[in-house]
Amino acid sequence: MPLAPEYAAMFEQIAQQEPGPALSELAPEQAREVYRMMRPVNTELTIHKCEDRTIAGSLGDIPIRIYTPQGSGPFGILMNFHGGGWVIGDLDTSDAVCREIATLAEVVVVSVDYRMAPEHVYPAAVTDAYDATCWAVDNVADLNGNGKLGVAGESAGANLSAVVALMARDNITQDKGGPKIDFQCLLYPVTDCDLSRKSYLDNGVGYLLETQTMQWFWDTYCPDEGQRKEAYASPLRADDLSNLPPALVVTAEFDPLRDEGEAYATALTAAASEAKAIRYDGVVHDFMATAAMFEVSRKALIETVSAIKQRLN
Repeated sequence: MPLAPEYAAMFEQIAQQEPGPALSELAPEQAREVYRMMRPVNTELTIHKCEDRTIAGSLGDIPIRIYTPQGSGPFGILMNFHGGGWVIGDLDTSDAVCREIATLAEVVVVSVDYRMAPEHVYPAAVTDAYDATCWAVDNVADLNGNGKLGVAGESAGANLSAVVALMARDNITQDKGGPKIDFQCLLYPVTDCDLSRKSYLDNGVGYLLETQTMQWFWDTYCPDEGQRKEAYASPLRADDLSNLPPALVVTAEFDPLRDEGEAYATALTAAASEAKAIRYDGVVHDFMATAAMFEVSRKALIETVSAIKQRLN
């Protein structure tokens, strides 16, 4: 299928502009500022209550943002980990999606501002994501939770969601205790450090997320190439994918990450873990960012929200 008309028009407009440096050519702080401009806060998206807090983690304080929907509850709780290759992104860049999910799915969304590279390399982001999830379980009454817990994220945030689910299962299996996770919503996830799949060859240039950017993300996040093959960095490489929470894996046709996301859903199913993969044709990586503007993205958001609501409420 060709690019959706909305995206074709967007790329045509981009082509008419003076080309700027690639994200990978910028200093991390400059790249972060560019991403903030790409995904600004949209206060026109209503939310009943939005509160910033700081919680304690094993590596230090972790900023979070709690989105509470209208109603008396109790509500399902959804942990959100923002995208951005573990290098860029923050609470603001994921704010619009969190507002929509909380309101439409009627769940409490806890968005986590985990530590990022290069200041904090792997596994710092994993540690923060897991610690924040444990905090939510410990504070379920304060969050007005109904006892159901999900993890969600876009791209690198989806990677962290999958890894938190793995870590929770491992700790429970080893009698170390851990959060019981009921659902994982993985939006165009990073699941493997291998950048040679066909979707990289087909979509690695010209569709927003490019191969050189993913290489930069991996080099910055996990400089040790051996560590990249660990399950908590590349969950597709886990020895055991059984007994994991039901997963929804959302992929985009014109995305270099498409094949590894779909491979992860296939691997989960092969291990007898419940998984459903949905590919949205005509769209590119990070398409949830345009859900308030493009109908093709809006459809995907609404269907994703419906799955979250069904699982957590």
